[in-house]
Amino acid sequence: MKLRTVLILGGIAIAIALISLWMGQQAYTWFPPQASAESILIDNLFSFLVTLGTFIFLGVVGTLSYSVLFQRADKYDYSDGPHIEGNVKLEIIWTAIPFALVIWIAAYSYQIYGQMSVLGPMEHVHMNASAEAATMAKMGDGEDTEKIDVFARQWSWEFVYGKGTSVDVSSTELHLPNNRRIKLALHSADVLHGFYVPAFRLKQDIIPGRVINFEFTPIREGKYRLRDSQYSGTYFAAMQTDVVVESPEAYQKWLADASIATPVAAYNRASNEYAKRANANNWATVIPAAPPVVNYSN
Repeated sequence: MKLRTVLILGGIAIAIALISLWMGQQAYTWFPPQASAESILIDNLFSFLVTLGTFIFLGVVGTLSYSVLFQRADKYDYSDGPHIEGNVKLEIIWTAIPFALVIWIAAYSYQIYGQMSVLGPMEHVHMNASAEAATMAKMGDGEDTEKIDVFARQWSWEFVYGKGTSVDVSSTELHLPNNRRIKLALHSADVLHGFYVPAFRLKQDIIPGRVINFEFTPIREGKYRLRDSQYSGTYFAAMQTDVVVESPEAYQKWLADASIATPVAAYNRASNEYAKRANANNWATVIPAAPPVVNYSN
């Protein structure tokens, strides 16, 4: 009888494990396309958490359901249950297992964070130097790194390519070469903003008065959406733009074409809406920053 019980519980555990693994694989379909190398790491971590969470959920719900259905007291039985003293072995087990799971999740998450290496060296000093160097080399650091300055204002984005060099191009649409390491220098001209591209699975706060280096590697050509992840005021919803990931050849052609274009004031939805409200004598609000003067506007 005891062997039969063990076999039944083992079979149930295997079934739950298979269902959990299937659910973890389905988690990949819940997100936008994986458009950066970092998105693969994040999705793997999320799939792992979904698998583990599903196993725990089904195990707990299954145990409770079995107890409710098959371990109920007889009808009209109002007597107390048997008095059981504390079981030291059981208490150690149900304390050790959650503790081990938490340590496992924390270690895996920290490992993923280290592999991503999205921050510059000053912000990432906690990483091991040799591990960081290996990660950066793997993702294409060095001469292949494309450096772009990002300026966040209420409420517009401006991107400057080749700042301080012979090629100085600015735009309100972020263009990136595919399969090259991108290094952004994030600037905020006023309040706290957030650089967030869901398809990249990356988000970084932009703090006023501080330049933040932010690195990643796009791996899928296409057009994605950049949003401000921090509420920054009245026209916060208007502070979004496109991110265009294209081949290195197309990117260089775009840079060349944009470099000979005459800089003009870009269309800015926040400024446009503010002008209409001001003319209508609506309530007072923060005045949007002047529309950026750029070579290319989307």
